[in-house]
Order: sequence, then C-alpha cells, then structure tokens
Amino acid sequence: MLVIHPDECIDCGVCEPECPVDAIVPDTEDDPDGKWLEINSKYAEIWPNITIKGEPPADSEKFESETEKFEKYFSEKPGKGD
Repeated sequence: MLVIHPDECIDCGVCEPECPVDAIVPDTEDDPDGKWLEINSKYAEIWPNITIKGEPPADSEKFESETEKFEKYFSEKPGKGD
C-alpha cells in the first residue's frame, strides 16, 4: 500500500491514472467518515518516501479485483522494498 501526503498533494490528478487498481481518488470522494484522508495523513508522516519505481509483485493480478484488502492485509509496518 502507498499513501499520499494530503498536505503535499497539489491535486493535479497525474497519479490517478497511474494506479493499476484505481485506488487513488480525490479526498472529496473519501468515505463519509474521512477514513482514507486520516490513513494517508498518518502514514505519510511516518513511512519513508518512495523515490524509485519498483516492479509489481508477481502475483499482483490475482489481487486486483479482490475486495476488503485493507481489512485483510494492512500492516502499520512499511515494506522494505527492493
């Protein structure tokens, strides 16, 4: 999972079509409780910035249409990357 720092985002929309599973939406389309804005705000402050593009996991396609991924897989610990 990647997060976007809401205070640094300029709402240009360039990242939205780059997301392979359409997971990036404007904060104006957040859940009514502001769940995603809160998650992005919190973890953008503590997770490292990504500076290079990595390869998707070999099994990424099997997760594309899966629902409830956040509830099933989320961890507060950032991955190590490659």
